[in-house]
Amino acid sequence: MKGLAGLAVLALLSGELAWADADNGRNLFLRRCHNCHSVGPGAQSGFGPQLNDLFGRQAGSLAGYNYSEAMRQAGFAWDREALAAFLRDPERKVPGTKMRFWGIGDAEDLGDIADYLQTQHHAP
Repeated sequence: MKGLAGLAVLALLSGELAWADADNGRNLFLRRCHNCHSVGPGAQSGFGPQLNDLFGRQAGSLAGYNYSEAMRQAGFAWDREALAAFLRDPERKVPGTKMRFWGIGDAEDLGDIADYLQTQHHAP
């Protein structure tokens, strides 16, 4: 019985920690990504594509956004690993991308941004 109670506490704590990570991811997104990308209800593409429902989407496939040929031909779907690799070094992940960004080297920050983007399920 103690084992089940311990697992329940761990599950609750993990949920709180995951939410805290998404909160930090939101702050990071607002500081580092929001100038070019939007999320949330009514998000629209501008300088960069809107990022609602990013995970599972084929790279370079959002209707109405003018992607580089390199991104349209990238040949992968967005998941946490692809996003981390792209945000770490966009030009290395997709040579010829038009995204001009120095990259994020901190793995925890990359995870937090991914956690936040996973909460963004809004129609554009």
